[in-house]
Amino acid sequence: MRRIALFLALAVTCGAAQAERYYSRTVVRTSAQDDANEMARTGCFRHRGTCGCREGIGMGSTPAQALDNCCYSRDSRYVVRERAVARGANGRWYAVTRYSN
Repeated sequence: MRRIALFLALAVTCGAAQAERYYSRTVVRTSAQDDANEMARTGCFRHRGTCGCREGIGMGSTPAQALDNCCYSRDSRYVVRERAVARGANGRWYAVTRYSN
């Protein structure tokens, strides 16, 4: 009986702490270079979602290829606001292109 009561007390406490962390999340705005560096450092190819604008990411064996592989890179409707590339430890280049909305 004691174990069940302890388990329930911990479950309620952990659930409340997780909910609090979720709602108190702080979003830090980063540059395209920060995001490219992060992808290169971790090898994790993903959007970080910190710019609040349309963003394309790409990867390639050269900086130019990585930029060409970014989403929307061939779409002339969007004006490029910021571009960055970084080389990862795996030898691949990671690129981030941000566009004006």
